[in-house]
Amino acid sequence: MRVVPAADHGPTAPFLAHIGSELRARRRAAGLTAQELAARAAVSRRMLTQVEQGQANPSLVTVDKLARALGTDFAALAGAGATEPVAPGHPVEVWRGAAGGSATLHVTSAQLGGPELWDWVLAPGDRYQAEPDPPGSEELLLVLAGTLTLEVDRRSVTLASGASARLASDRAYAYANPGAEPVRFARVVQIAGPRRLDRLRA
Repeated sequence: MRVVPAADHGPTAPFLAHIGSELRARRRAAGLTAQELAARAAVSRRMLTQVEQGQANPSLVTVDKLARALGTDFAALAGAGATEPVAPGHPVEVWRGAAGGSATLHVTSAQLGGPELWDWVLAPGDRYQAEPDPPGSEELLLVLAGTLTLEVDRRSVTLASGASARLASDRAYAYANPGAEPVRFARVVQIAGPRRLDRLRA
């Protein structure tokens, strides 16, 4: 499979290659054509084909839509989940910022659609623009170092080191670091909505 290197920011090239391979294998195992899966996920067939070939730079929300359309979730596609009673995480670097930051998915719930634990670093000047998650989705944030700026509902909220917040992620929002020092924060994500294929509607 030919993999186009990722841009200077966005999903990492190894993550894109892994996701593409997983999507294609799971789609075929489910007996779905590319057109059928694209329709279920409400994405274009061209986008799905490019993702499967590792040639697209999809948003993380688009990857989650495709996962849900297959009756699974983002974490399962990323390969960060585990099912043992005490299960070590399998960190997966998912995103790289233009200024050098990163987002790593560390561990997920064994429950389909359960919470995800992320470690984010925003270098000075980094910004991550997110698309809205399904209605009712939310995130819990804990700033470990630096000062994080959240941009949501046309306003900015600043969180200093040690501060925490709950973010309703069912709207457009962004993480930003306009300061001179790196920002590091932990992020717990809970995506709302139906997770099983037989409950989804095209």
